[in-house]
Amino acid sequence: MSKIAFIYPGQGAQYIGMGQEFYEQTETGKKTFDKASELLGFSMPDLCFKENDQLNITEYTQAAMVTVSIAMTKVLNELGVFADVTAGLSLGEYAALFAAGVMREEDAITVVRQRGILMQEAVPAGIGAMAAILALENETIEKVTKDIEDVWIANYNCPGQTVISGKKEAVDLACEKLKEAGAKRTLSLNVSGPFHSGMLVQAGEKLGKVLEGISLNTPSIPYVANVTADYVTDASKVRDLLTRQVSSSVRWQQSVEAMIADGTDTFVEIGPGKTLSGFMKKISRDVKVMNIEKLADMEKAVEELKH
Repeated sequence: MSKIAFIYPGQGAQYIGMGQEFYEQTETGKKTFDKASELLGFSMPDLCFKENDQLNITEYTQAAMVTVSIAMTKVLNELGVFADVTAGLSLGEYAALFAAGVMREEDAITVVRQRGILMQEAVPAGIGAMAAILALENETIEKVTKDIEDVWIANYNCPGQTVISGKKEAVDLACEKLKEAGAKRTLSLNVSGPFHSGMLVQAGEKLGKVLEGISLNTPSIPYVANVTADYVTDASKVRDLLTRQVSSSVRWQQSVEAMIADGTDTFVEIGPGKTLSGFMKKISRDVKVMNIEKLADMEKAVEELKH
């Protein structure tokens, strides 16, 4: 029997029209979007489907992404496909927590709305920055950034792609030094803050307080946490991991490697874009990777996974 992982993308994969087919053509999808609108006090379908300037603003992006991923997961479950393990990159971890039965749909959506607001407010616009470092060993990146104040490793995405985060001047300086150390390219990211850096510790602590009001259930399937790249099977650890996640490195490559080492051979990316599928190709070519962002993708996946 193959072992299936549901994996969920993070911020940056959003686009106008994401999840629209699920809203318009499935009852479950429609209910999920409408419930999000009711919980948050604005129209989730308008935010996701109509041209607007808000979708790329963190405090809106996060709730929209998680709503779309949850809607797709619920439709996939209705069609008889379930995961054996799950993980999500950064924000995507909240969709994974829903898939693992740790967090209720309502709580995942309302918490990420708060998370988005707290992250947006944490650092004034223009002060922080993030950059992707291409084709340089992690050890070299760690060594170079260790000696520069106010810069942190934000994401270990896949071999050849690591993201740094911190104060703008420090990130610019680190990019120069990393190019000198052999990086093929450094790429500034279009983000509204220095996510997964030490500049967001307080935002994480405030999020921890929000999470105190949420009931967290024992995972029905294990999920792999960004902060540790380890399997989590105990609900009591979740709050602390999510609090730390905001200002800690996302160990995505290590998380995927942990799932593969445990026998996971099929990875289903659920949500907008194909970012994680791209990373998967660099992490391992020995596993099957599928991507679900349209109904046709889902039909194809169901056909393959149910045989």
